[in-house]
Amino acid sequence: MEKIPMTRAGHSALDEELRQLKSAERPAVIRAIAEAREHGDLSENAEYHAARERQSFVEGRIKELEGILSLADVIDPARLSGAVKFGATVTVVDDNTDEEKTYQIVGEPEADIERGLLNIRSPLARALIGKDVGDTAEVRTPGGEKSYEILDIRYI
Repeated sequence: MEKIPMTRAGHSALDEELRQLKSAERPAVIRAIAEAREHGDLSENAEYHAARERQSFVEGRIKELEGILSLADVIDPARLSGAVKFGATVTVVDDNTDEEKTYQIVGEPEADIERGLLNIRSPLARALIGKDVGDTAEVRTPGGEKSYEILDIRYI
């Protein structure tokens, strides 16, 4: 199986979500199912069906998180330096719009573009890898070619 690169913060967040699901969500769903069973006929019991559906989601997410965490390769960005690589926090400027953005390049399970966490497999991240401050990264997007200049690289 292929290891999944992940930052320490991303690993901690997923581990905390797993603990929460196991210690709070799972017992709550079990209680909800037991309560719904007490209401009688299960075939027409909407509470029972909703609780079973929630249980299915919770158990599926637990299995998914356990799988991800078992394959995690935790990388501490603070120990890195130099050109852009996994874990780097990169500030770029769009050459067309002069809009500055800052992204941290992270593993797929922890990526969240709204929070500036860029999936290592994304076209932009792949274009940035190996570049240094002052370099330009060319990215092919569905809307056409985009060009970004790297303003800053930090490892925190």
